Amino acid sequence: MTFLKSMAALAAGLSMIALTGVASAEEFKLSPEIAQHAKDGKKLVFAVSYHDPSVAFAGPIRDGVTKAAADLGVDASFVGPVGGGAEKQIAELETIIEKGVDGLAISSASTDALAPLINKTLAKGIPVIAFNTDNPKSDRLTFIGQDLVLSGETVAQQLVKYMGEKGKIVITSVDTAAQWSLDREGGARKELAKHPGIEVVGIVNTGTESQAIYGAIENTFAANPDLTGIISLECCSFPQIGLYLKRNPRSGDFAAVGFDLLPQTLTLIKDGHLDSTISQNPYAQGYKSVEVLTDIVKNGKMPPKMIDTGAEIVDKTNVDQYIGK
Repeated sequence: MTFLKSMAALAAGLSMIALTGVASAEEFKLSPEIAQHAKDGKKLVFAVSYHDPSVAFAGPIRDGVTKAAADLGVDASFVGPVGGGAEKQIAELETIIEKGVDGLAISSASTDALAPLINKTLAKGIPVIAFNTDNPKSDRLTFIGQDLVLSGETVAQQLVKYMGEKGKIVITSVDTAAQWSLDREGGARKELAKHPGIEVVGIVNTGTESQAIYGAIENTFAANPDLTGIISLECCSFPQIGLYLKRNPRSGDFAAVGFDLLPQTLTLIKDGHLDSTISQNPYAQGYKSVEVLTDIVKNGKMPPKMIDTGAEIVDKTNVDQYIGK
């Protein structure tokens, strides 16, 4: 290789590092200022940014963050753009970083949009981890949450269990463009492709407001009277599906499956209006996010690449164990 080619290759490599922040978790170096905070025993300040804290699923995450902060003696705030949106999340995080923070946990509204911010933050020596919704395009130090693609495959398996291998279904999501939704949808479609007798009529974007969700579901059933199954990709459209089915019972092997352990969802499963739901332990996602950031800053302990919070299936056979918890 000539000298000019060598210099060009070096320049390209340096440009890539500038764009990505750090090449790997092993190369991350805590900023001297944050290291001094820990050494001096100052109360560490963390921000846990969820992509939309207005949805019901955010509640147990917030509870986990609050409990971990109290247990570990740190200041951990639960933040995020109400109603969602990558631009709003980025703007809020930039303000937090400018004010000063010892670590960030981020559930990205968009992988592509948030990755540059994450990498730039890591390059400053501020630890950043992902939770709930991963950002694999970034150099985040770990991901705490559920394998979203695998959970999509699992929910599709549950659909087939209750409906059989033939029929017409729809998929619902409060935000079809969000990365977590795309990941779960991809997993579900991958699994459903193994069953050519199942037709996915489409995916319905319901929005996050309860009345609007119910209206979208009502319209979906009106437009598709021959549906034999429905998959919800998240916490909030699923109970509205259950309410619709309670008021408009379906005959035959109709299946309704989805995610998360909202009290209303559990009651609708117990009463037979929904078939099964999948828990991803949001409380643990919040708690462990604060715990891992504390370990990185105080103890220099780097986390594994992923901390899986699981995918436990809840149906009529075990729902009583979860009601009231």
